[in-house]
Amino acid sequence: MPAKKKTKVVSVQKKVVKTKTKSMSKKSATDAKNTESGDAKSQRGARAINLLRGMKDITPKDEIYWLNIYQKAVELANAYGFGFMETPVLEEAVLFTRSIGKDTDVVEKEMYVFEDRDGTKVALRPEWTAGAARAYVTHGMQTWPQPVKVWNYGPVFRHDRPQAGRYRQFHQFGCETIGHRHPCLDAELILVGYNFLKDLGISANVQINSIGNAEDRQNYTIELVGYLRSKRSYLCEQCKKRINKNPLRVLDCKEEHCVEVISESPQIIDWLSEDSKNYFMKVLECLDELGIPYILKSTLVRGLDYYSDTVFEYYEDAVEERSQNALGGGGRYDFLIEQLGGVPTPSAGFAMGLERIISILRSKEGNKNILEKEWSRIFFAQLGEQANYRTLKLIEDLRLEGIVVRHNLAKSSLKGQMELADKFGATHTLILGQKEVHDGTVIIRDMDSGNQEIVDQNKLVLEVKKLMKNIIKIRK
Repeated sequence: MPAKKKTKVVSVQKKVVKTKTKSMSKKSATDAKNTESGDAKSQRGARAINLLRGMKDITPKDEIYWLNIYQKAVELANAYGFGFMETPVLEEAVLFTRSIGKDTDVVEKEMYVFEDRDGTKVALRPEWTAGAARAYVTHGMQTWPQPVKVWNYGPVFRHDRPQAGRYRQFHQFGCETIGHRHPCLDAELILVGYNFLKDLGISANVQINSIGNAEDRQNYTIELVGYLRSKRSYLCEQCKKRINKNPLRVLDCKEEHCVEVISESPQIIDWLSEDSKNYFMKVLECLDELGIPYILKSTLVRGLDYYSDTVFEYYEDAVEERSQNALGGGGRYDFLIEQLGGVPTPSAGFAMGLERIISILRSKEGNKNILEKEWSRIFFAQLGEQANYRTLKLIEDLRLEGIVVRHNLAKSSLKGQMELADKFGATHTLILGQKEVHDGTVIIRDMDSGNQEIVDQNKLVLEVKKLMKNIIKIRK
């Protein structure tokens, strides 16, 4: 019996060994096959690396749009006297939390933040204005002739939910006017953004509002919070949280029930101080003079904390309004630079979302031809409030005919403007004062001889074209 049992055990052991050997043999064959397959894969190339979600490539198929848009940005910036500025993609995270606002969606949910190798908390820029304001302080630009007018172009980053026309890396063209507070400067910025779209073949309208100064907003917020609490049960969960953290952000919500509540909410325009109201009315008067179509929108507040007084957004005409359809926007930020350690410095700016603009251009014809504009050595000087308004309109008439002139609307002194004309090497200066506004005329001054002639405003384009032809002949 023991012998049989022993024999049986040995037989089982042999069977196990045989099975194990067979299994190992199969495994070895599989490994060899996998290794061979892996070697072959290595010879063919590594695994394809996919594009990150929310990112995109710009290929030569798209260059006609991107290059034309860039050219138009350069052209407009030059025409209105903005100098190019580029700030780093990477900044200290505190720059954005302090300026944009820690309770905003951009800072709370969308900003790319991480620690650098030295332990510094840094962020990819989610917008341009804070960086431009920081650069103004860093480089002591308060000692430069004011206002400092800059433009920027490039990528910004937000970890947002990707959808049509919205990416996590996207591009903006924007302009900033730093160092002076004047209604015509607000209107000029709105005009540049409006013309940027118009010159690309996009018919747009401007939605505009005033959110007043800090005291105005504080008084309005008390009233708004009381109203929102009475309607709390109708609001989305996010807006319920915003009531206590940042109630103005409720006005940005696009949820259907929230929109109904917002439509009946108190209007901030009713809580503006006389100074804020008067300033806003002058901005609108200047837009009326320029013929820019605008819509007063009482719930427009923008999504960032640094804004004050004038705020605005651009929308394509005849398109249902939704948050993702805003092509750009901006406003005044008079207190931002002081918050970043600089001296009190009134400022304003705007930014345009280029991906959204390109998505419109793809569906349109006739947007690919961009004409080169020759830079002229002519300066336009003005004197008085009414002349401020009219000057912008005349500059626009000249620009549409391919004539670019230097100007500085923030300068109220004629002497100071003539000094600037000399600095720019102007051969002639166009002068518009209160008398000329009423008479419908413009003075053309030869900067070399000092001779002056008076021309009709309606014939200004023709007279300047003749003047430029003579200048070219003299140069030749």
